[in-house]
Amino acid sequence: MSAGKVVIDAEAIDRTLSRIAHEIIERHDSLDEVALVGIHRRGVPLAQRLRRLIEERTGAELRLGQLDITFYRDDVHVRGGEAPRHAQPLVRSTTLDFPLEGMTCILVDDVLYTGRTIRAAVEALFDYGRPARVQLAVLADRGHRELPIRPDYVGKNLPTSRNERIQVQLVEIDEVDQVLLVGESEERT
Repeated sequence: MSAGKVVIDAEAIDRTLSRIAHEIIERHDSLDEVALVGIHRRGVPLAQRLRRLIEERTGAELRLGQLDITFYRDDVHVRGGEAPRHAQPLVRSTTLDFPLEGMTCILVDDVLYTGRTIRAAVEALFDYGRPARVQLAVLADRGHRELPIRPDYVGKNLPTSRNERIQVQLVEIDEVDQVLLVGESEERT
């Protein structure tokens, strides 16, 4: 586990996701044409949790997808034939088992920072079809946007400096639910 200050504990994550689920329900007259699309890695379990919360409250089972954006990122350096200069990306599966046309696709991610991940996700999503609308739900927004991207559903705004990092840990991946604020000096240990 990385050292850092806990800024959102497990109980607060549950409350936050519950609030986001309510907001999604309130903003859509019909959930029949709404899909949750988790961005790998931690956006996937968050989307699964939101889907379950929405189903518990409405009985509607939203469509659920997973999106890998590895090759859509502008910071991935893949080289063929030579030794890589950077760590090679881990490619995960994309699963969109429903037509996107006419759908409101809510991209789900853990942290919104510069906006580059979301730009890549939108580009990847449009390679699979053309949804009627794309929305964004994030657990934490830390600011420092480089692109004009704004979330529709925000769990918590966590202002940070550029030398800090927000680290989301989820039970499904990390065996604990918490969000840490990690400083530059803590990151190196």
